[in-house]
Amino acid sequence: MSAGDRLEPLDRLEEGMPIVVGGDRIARVPADLAAAFRSGDRLVVVPHDGSLLHVPAAEAALVGATVSRAVEAFGVLGTVPDAAITAFYTAFADRLADDEAFGPVADANARDVEEARARGRSTTRLVLSPKMRDDMVAGLRGWAAAPSGRDAVVERIDHDGWTVEQRRSGLGVVGFVFEGRPNVFADAAGVLRSGNTVVFRIGSDALGTARAIVDAALQPALRDAGLPAGAVGLVDSPSRAAGWALFGDERLALAVARGSGEAVAQLGAVARQAGVPVSLHGTGGAWLVAGGGVDVDRFAAAVYHSLDRKVCNTLNVCCVRRADADRLLPVFLDALERAAAKRGASARLHVATGSAHPALEPWFARRATVVRADGSHDEPAADLLDLEALGTEWEWEESPEVSLVLADDVAEATALFNRLSPRLVVSLVSDDEAEQQQFWAAVDSPFVGNGFTRWVDGQYALGRPELGLSNWENGRLFGRGGVLSGDSVFTVRTRVHQVDPDVHR
Repeated sequence: MSAGDRLEPLDRLEEGMPIVVGGDRIARVPADLAAAFRSGDRLVVVPHDGSLLHVPAAEAALVGATVSRAVEAFGVLGTVPDAAITAFYTAFADRLADDEAFGPVADANARDVEEARARGRSTTRLVLSPKMRDDMVAGLRGWAAAPSGRDAVVERIDHDGWTVEQRRSGLGVVGFVFEGRPNVFADAAGVLRSGNTVVFRIGSDALGTARAIVDAALQPALRDAGLPAGAVGLVDSPSRAAGWALFGDERLALAVARGSGEAVAQLGAVARQAGVPVSLHGTGGAWLVAGGGVDVDRFAAAVYHSLDRKVCNTLNVCCVRRADADRLLPVFLDALERAAAKRGASARLHVATGSAHPALEPWFARRATVVRADGSHDEPAADLLDLEALGTEWEWEESPEVSLVLADDVAEATALFNRLSPRLVVSLVSDDEAEQQQFWAAVDSPFVGNGFTRWVDGQYALGRPELGLSNWENGRLFGRGGVLSGDSVFTVRTRVHQVDPDVHR
C-alpha cells in the first residue's frame, strides 16, 4: 500500500480533537474552529506555536485560480521582449500620474481611510498622499529605465572546443503579502523586470484602494504592453486566510511578507511547511548609539531626523554611554520633544531598568497626551521598561515613542543590540573612525550607518523600489542583501555552446 492510499480527506473537525504539532506535541481543536470547518476546507498547523489556521474552500479556490494565472503568465513571459516590460512600467506610471485616471483611486483611498479611522485602525501608511503617489510613479519610471537582468551572463568559462555560460533567469511566481500600503504596488511589480510574475494580497484596510489601482492603471497597462493579464495578480479577499492559502501554495518560487512581526512569522511558517523559500520583513525598529567620539549637534540631528514618521527604520532605541549622560540626555530629550512638536503631539519615553538619571526625572513626574490610532490618551510621559523587552518595536501613530538605555561603552551597546534587537538597523554617531570600524566588525546588522536611521530604504538609498527589508532576527540571508528588490529575484541557468563535435570526457 502506498502512502497515498493511506490518506483520507479531512471533512470535519471535532472540539478537542488532538492535532499533532511538530511531531512531538498536540494541539486541541477549539469549539469555534470545529463549528466553522466544512468539508473541502483546509487546516494549516503552525509548528512553532501550534496555531491551527482555517482556510475555507472558497479562499483556497480563489487563491489557487490567481496563482494558476500567474504560472501560465510566467510560461509566456520568457518569450516577451524587454521592450514590452518597459512599456508596461511606462503605461502604469502614466496612468497613475494622470489626474483623470487617478480619480477613482483617490476616491477609493479616501473611503478606505475613513472606514479604517472609524474602526480605530492606524492610517499612517494607508493614506495615498501626493508624495506617495509621486514615489509610486517615480518607482515605476525607475523600473522602465532600469536595464533588464533577464538572460544576462553572470560568468563565462571557455574550454577547448566548448563554452559554459551562467545566465540569469526568472525565478517563477512570487507570492507577496503586505500591510495596507498602496505604494507597494510599484514594489511588487518590480519583479517583472527580472522575468518573474507576482501574486499579492494587501491588508483589508487598503483593499478598496488596491482594486481601484488594478482597474484604473495596472490591468490597462498590462493590456497595452501586450503582457499576459496574470503577470501581476491581486488576491481580491479581505480574509487573512487568503494569505495563508497563498503562502501554502507549493507553486510559488518565493514568498515575501511585510507587516507586523507576529503575522509575518506566521506566514513564514506556513510557507516553509509548503517548501517555499521565504523573505520576511516583519519586526523593525532602528537603534542609535552615541559613541565616545560623538558631536553633540550631530547626535541631536540624528535623533530628530530619525523620528519624522513611524516605519520600520524609525528610531526605536537610543543608547547613550553613562559617562556622557549629563551631556547628551538633555540633547536627546530636546530632539525627541521637537520631533513630537513638529507632528503636533507629545512624545513617549520608555527607560530601561538600570538607566535612571536626574535628567529623566521630570518626564516621570508629568503626563502627556499621546495620539494613537484610536485617538488621544492621557499617559505618563515616561515609564520603566524591563531590559529584556528592549527589542519591543513601538507602533506609534502621531506621538514619537522611543526606548532609552544607558551603557558603559559602545561594546556593551553592541552586545545589547546583538542580543535583544531584531537586528535590522543600527547607527553609531561618532567621529572616531577606529570606533566606527570596531562597531562595523562587531555589530550583527545588515544596515549600519553613522547618522540618522531613516536612510534604510531601497528606493531612497539604492534608487530601486524595494519589496521589503529583511532583518537578521532569524539569521543572515543566503546569497543576497537585506534589501529585496525586483531585480534581485532571479535564478541562474547554465548554457553550453559546443563548437567541437568530438568533445568527450
